[in-house]
Amino acid sequence: MSAVSAGRASASKRWAETLQRVSERMANGSEFVVEGTLSRMVGMTLEAVGCEAAVGGRCLVDTAEGKQIEAEVVGFSGDKLFLMPTGDIRGIMPGARVIPTRSVSTVAVGNELLGRVLDGAGRPLDGMGELRCTDQASLTGEPMNPLLRRAIRDPLDVGVRSINSLLSVGGGQRIGLFAGSGVGKSVLLGMMTRYTKADVTVVGLIGERGREVQDFVSNTLGPDGMRRAVVVATPADTPPLMRMHGAWLAHAIAEYFRDRGKKVLLLFDSLTRFAQAQREIALAIGEPPATKGYPPSVFARLPQLVERAGNSDSGVGSITAFYTVLAEGDDQNDPIADAARAILDGHIVLSRRLAESGLYPAIDIEASISRAMHQIATREQLDLASRFKQVYSTYQQNRDLITVGAYRRGADPRVDLAVEQWPKIQEFLRQDMYQPVTTERSYADLKQLVTQFSAPQAAPGR
Repeated sequence: MSAVSAGRASASKRWAETLQRVSERMANGSEFVVEGTLSRMVGMTLEAVGCEAAVGGRCLVDTAEGKQIEAEVVGFSGDKLFLMPTGDIRGIMPGARVIPTRSVSTVAVGNELLGRVLDGAGRPLDGMGELRCTDQASLTGEPMNPLLRRAIRDPLDVGVRSINSLLSVGGGQRIGLFAGSGVGKSVLLGMMTRYTKADVTVVGLIGERGREVQDFVSNTLGPDGMRRAVVVATPADTPPLMRMHGAWLAHAIAEYFRDRGKKVLLLFDSLTRFAQAQREIALAIGEPPATKGYPPSVFARLPQLVERAGNSDSGVGSITAFYTVLAEGDDQNDPIADAARAILDGHIVLSRRLAESGLYPAIDIEASISRAMHQIATREQLDLASRFKQVYSTYQQNRDLITVGAYRRGADPRVDLAVEQWPKIQEFLRQDMYQPVTTERSYADLKQLVTQFSAPQAAPGR
């Protein structure tokens, strides 16, 4: 064969191989990346045209400095994609190139996370070096069959007398802490963090003040608490999408340890800031407000997040979660507070009136409830708690008359009993933040107090 013939044969072979590779790529259209351009930016929302990406997908946007920022697809309209950045947006310019990526919503998890402080993207904030986690978990989680969840049966000692005795919490329960600003919500959360017995503690500080991160790590958890804890922090100055990612990441980490048979304590501060982050995103892409400025998607996101906590459907692992809910202006009928009460397994309400009177923790016994208490408490404890609440409620209902001196002793034996026992009731509810009270001690104190209550007798003329 001549050299010319050999060259032609070699060229034909190369063309045949090239055509085969092109055919294979065309058969698998997902390998092609269709880039686009940035056409508009309003607030924190970016609009891109000419590219293809699914909702929840990630894109890279070129900046004037030659860098790239990451953005997530949060919606679309016609040929426009709505993107929300996960970081700083300085340097973005009109017509910037938008490149869809193939990254998936997974996070690196493992025992190496214990003792670390992360941001919403899973990056270390503590300066202790890079993470070397090999396991991967879904950021958004997988729904669990509700019929396969283990029931709440085991009481959980949180170290707070009033909660252990009157609002008993069980392992795998989801409780809301409802309070306005400045009534001791963070202090109560810190008490339960230090005194609750759990294998792993996961803390999500979402949308709160940046100062609280250092304070929680150094003072509330401390060196001993951090050894078995993971902190995810996305303060108020981070973009709304990153705040939501921080919430999802905290739950993904808690799910990872639960699925390995661990008893996990999840502290989430706050559920209100998570809802506000979703509201910012929804309003930015044109979703109409429905309830006091909150779009419908907010009320769809809340149960999706909360339902990830709880007992496992296999094994002995559990996630006991405490979600703080900020009652705007102390309004317990705030849309987020109202929605949270409907999806949580109980709520602990903190009263500004009690806090101003110097009673801490300022738990409003009348307005608080644990929906799992009847499953984990004994019949005797339930009877004692019911009797305590009756006397407590009697005093509160007549408090104004008693305060101004309008009530005359002997008019109603039930009120007489409440007035007589009120100092002891206040002492029972009051607790120093550095003195834990076990479940056994809480029950003994409740029994000792209630046995001093004499049986109420009917008032004259009734």
